[in-house]
Amino acid sequence: MTFIRFNTCYRILVYIILDVQKKNSNQALKRSAFILLIFGFLKSNDIPYIIVLGIAQDGGLPHAGCISNCCKKLWNTGESEKVSSIGIVDPKTNQSWLIDATPDFANQLHILENIHQTKLSGIFLTHAHIGHYSGLLQLGREVMGAKDMPVYAMPKMKEFLNKNAPWNQLLSIGNIKIINLKNSKELKLSNQLYIEPFLVPHRDEFSETVGYRIVSNKKSLIYIPDIDKWSKWDQNIFQVILHTDYALLDGTFYSSDEIPHRNMSEIPHPFITETMNLLNDMNSKNRKKIYFIHFNHSNPAIDYTSSVSNIIRSKRFNVAKEGLKFTL
Repeated sequence: MTFIRFNTCYRILVYIILDVQKKNSNQALKRSAFILLIFGFLKSNDIPYIIVLGIAQDGGLPHAGCISNCCKKLWNTGESEKVSSIGIVDPKTNQSWLIDATPDFANQLHILENIHQTKLSGIFLTHAHIGHYSGLLQLGREVMGAKDMPVYAMPKMKEFLNKNAPWNQLLSIGNIKIINLKNSKELKLSNQLYIEPFLVPHRDEFSETVGYRIVSNKKSLIYIPDIDKWSKWDQNIFQVILHTDYALLDGTFYSSDEIPHRNMSEIPHPFITETMNLLNDMNSKNRKKIYFIHFNHSNPAIDYTSSVSNIIRSKRFNVAKEGLKFTL
């Protein structure tokens, strides 16, 4: 439909420009200006984008078993933050893709398909921790009864789904089909979108862990919701930031004193303070590319208006929030 409108508009524009040349009339000039405006609008509507569908760590907010101040108010008001996920949207084809199937899959799918008016064309998984793949169950017989939904997975993730119930039932009855991913191997989504998985070090009890690089004809975005430490990665995060337009990075914990009752070595993540110190020598233009995401319920940065969020922004970094849109 967009293609038809675009080409019809183009033909009308050519006709009016020729009319202007012949008559040099004010009326023809006005018509030409109007068509140029519509022409530009339709063209801009074809630009792909990334939409943030959730910002919380696997347990969401409020968090199971939590009666601390960070959750107490939300239990009473019914407010919440969805688990971290992003949607990739190509308005030209009306297609969309999810990165990760979270416990909030139902709401996130609704946003993509009904608010953004797209058709879900596939799900890309980062790893086998509950906030990133458990939403696949919604595709099963008990809920959607989906037919051959493409699920993109790395080799160990594929093996995990194949060998364990209830995930293998999704495969055996055809609710999903797994598409193989390879480290650093780019995959074409559409004529204007590509995606590339890359391995990152994380607690890989059941599968490997990947981040994703999403690329259009003009811009790129890096998504790394989970990583143990930047120093453990075989890539230089400084260089990665320099060569991308946007970076959504692991912001699970703000600082080391956040959850004193837990052994932090069992759940390693780069603290936001740590990442900011590491990248502080970057100029402000490059720091502004960075958006922290995947906040634990205990992380004060999960509240976009908190003093901690303001501190992050004062250092020229950013805090992701649901609904944030990155034009590619």
